[in-house]
Amino acid sequence: MKVMVARIYVTESDHIHTKIFQRLHDEHKVEGVTMFRGISGFGRSGKMHSSTLIDLAFDLPVIIEFFDEVEKVAAALESLQDLVPPKHVITFLAEFN
Repeated sequence: MKVMVARIYVTESDHIHTKIFQRLHDEHKVEGVTMFRGISGFGRSGKMHSSTLIDLAFDLPVIIEFFDEVEKVAAALESLQDLVPPKHVITFLAEFN
C-alpha cells in the first residue's frame, strides 16, 4: 500500500506544534503522527536552536511527521496552512513492507 509521508518543521517557541498535533488527531484522523524534539538545529535565518545539559532550552526544533493516503495528507496539509509557515513542510511517497 502506498502512502504519503509529511514532515512539518517548527520550533517549540512557536507554540503551534501542539495545535498541529491536535488538529491531525481530532479533525483529520490520519493513520499515524509522531512528534520529534530535536537537540539542535537551525533554519534559513541561521539562528541556532540547541539544548545543553546545563540549560533546558524551550526553543528546540520540532518535527511532526504523519502519513496516510495521498489525498488525506494533502487535505490535512491544506487545512494546516494557517499554522505552518511557508517552506516548512516536505512530503514523499512511501509504502508499507
